Amino acid sequence: MKYKRQRAKYIISDFLAAAASWTLFFIFRKIYIEPKKFGYPIPVEFDHAYFLGLLILPVLWVLFYYSTGYYKDVWRKSRLSELGQTIGVTFIGVLFIFFVLILDDFINSYTNYYLSFFVLFGIHFILTYLPRLTFTTISAHKIHHRIIGFPTLMIGSNNKAVALYQEMSQQKKSTGNQFVGFVNVKKYNRYPLGDYLPHLGDIKNIRPIVQDHNIEEVIIAIESSEHELLQKIINRLEPVHVVIKVIPDIYDILTGMVKMRSIIGTPLIQISHELMPPWEENTKRVLDVITSFIAIVIFSPLFLFLALGVKLSSKGPVLYSHERIGRYGKPFTIYKFRSMVLNAEKDGRPSLSSKNDNRITSFGRFMRKMRLDELPQFYNVLIGDMSLVGPRPERQYFIEQIVKKSPHFYHLQKVRPGITSWGQVKYGYASNVDEMIERLKYDILYIENMSLIVDLKILIYTIKTVLQGSGK
Repeated sequence: MKYKRQRAKYIISDFLAAAASWTLFFIFRKIYIEPKKFGYPIPVEFDHAYFLGLLILPVLWVLFYYSTGYYKDVWRKSRLSELGQTIGVTFIGVLFIFFVLILDDFINSYTNYYLSFFVLFGIHFILTYLPRLTFTTISAHKIHHRIIGFPTLMIGSNNKAVALYQEMSQQKKSTGNQFVGFVNVKKYNRYPLGDYLPHLGDIKNIRPIVQDHNIEEVIIAIESSEHELLQKIINRLEPVHVVIKVIPDIYDILTGMVKMRSIIGTPLIQISHELMPPWEENTKRVLDVITSFIAIVIFSPLFLFLALGVKLSSKGPVLYSHERIGRYGKPFTIYKFRSMVLNAEKDGRPSLSSKNDNRITSFGRFMRKMRLDELPQFYNVLIGDMSLVGPRPERQYFIEQIVKKSPHFYHLQKVRPGITSWGQVKYGYASNVDEMIERLKYDILYIENMSLIVDLKILIYTIKTVLQGSGK
């Protein structure tokens, strides 16, 4: 599915609609509102106020739509929900413009205020909603007629999976699920679903299967005898970026974890991945980008000082980089100022630092207490690998050890890892796997209570740790 191209259609359309609505409203004011005030015709001249609004307003509108999560899932849109969302967001946006730009306008009577508001609202809503309705209707038509669809994996291999596959395949209007194959939960001599779909492997290999076949949706259709494995299935799917749906008869097992969503012909329950409301999640990302950019600019002299300190204190490169595991299990390269001697892991085996670790240089110990070695990670935040606040990213080597004792570690991979975290504030650098697991409960508690307020509190405590030099 070409998500970027489809998303670009909505963004460009919204941008042009905002520019056109501002232009038409400006003309309306010149033709109708101002002549009533001054008593003579006013020529339509596009002044600096018009061009300033034309430059700023469309960008603000697109950012506003982005913050509400409108561009998040461009193929799975409901026309009815889209209508309500467009009305609500347009009303709030026009209300803001009214108080900022229109309230001091030239008017003949206060009724012109109401007229200006509703004219701008009407123009903006119509110009925004009609293209959206067109795009969404075309997409729905293509999905319903199986022209486009979402690569789908079935988890389950027996009678319930077969019945669900047959029901969904025989629907006159498709839900967009294009089944690629299935994986089994338990090993059987024969898999009935194998008569209809390719057998791609076992649930233990779900992550590489999803990646290799570009799976976008997973439907769990397991037998009653397999229900005890449901939590293990969910744990394995947590770090995978897919839509997860289950058949309704296991709803009670997942109470509190799901929300109902009806799809044509076959009602399924969709497990929600949303840990924050869309507007908060997108605002968090916007703040990450803005804060990181400002930090890189402001702290550039400090970066130079730390680089010199690392270079003069020991041999080796200024920056230390290695692979960590990020959101949805995706590897990325993390950057730090080097705080240990060169070749600290001579045998190639990853090892954690301890309180009196002789591999840490004197300057490195200073940086660690102030958490200054983490500063290059603002670049990781800027490019989207990390966030300012989130569970600390780990190496695959340690993840494999952690999940043997705490399989729920995979819950952390639902979010971007962070420069700082609640667990980091509480424990600092972990010196062994047991400390990692102890820190884990605070990170899980964080992602279950994520909000901008919680992020702010963690950042305040982190700044306090930096200023006091109490990190370890």
